[in-house]
Amino acid sequence: MSTSRSTERTLIASNRRARHDYTILKTYEAGMVLAGTEVKSLRAGRVSLVDAFAQERDGEIMLHGLHIAEYGYGTWTNHAPRRTRKLLLRRVEIARILAQTREGGVTLVPLSMYFSGGWAKVELALARGRRSYDKRQVLAARDADREIARELGRRLKGRSGRG
Repeated sequence: MSTSRSTERTLIASNRRARHDYTILKTYEAGMVLAGTEVKSLRAGRVSLVDAFAQERDGEIMLHGLHIAEYGYGTWTNHAPRRTRKLLLRRVEIARILAQTREGGVTLVPLSMYFSGGWAKVELALARGRRSYDKRQVLAARDADREIARELGRRLKGRSGRG
């Protein structure tokens, strides 16, 4: 019998600030080149996406500023916490991403990290920065939608109790 890996996603970390600061245009799933102690730290959830961003270098996409804490039981083989990591994407995806980032105003931001089928993956987004008034408009629209949904729920509950 062959054993198959589970295909469910296990979330490690998410970058909630990115969804607030940027308008997400398109998302990609990318693998990462990691050291063994990095994977052990990821499984312990010791990662931060706060200052992370991706850039092109020599035709490849690299992830900068990602902090994976040193593994507690590691020896001299432990990794550097903020080293630059190579992202694994298909050539066609890399070409598409680079074409859009070169047009200006678009950046690559990691949204989340997770395990999928035992492999560490990062959800990468092509994003355009929001200005402060855009952020306020988005928050106001979200609050208005939430209030409408709340009022609609109240009215539906009120009707169902009378009948």
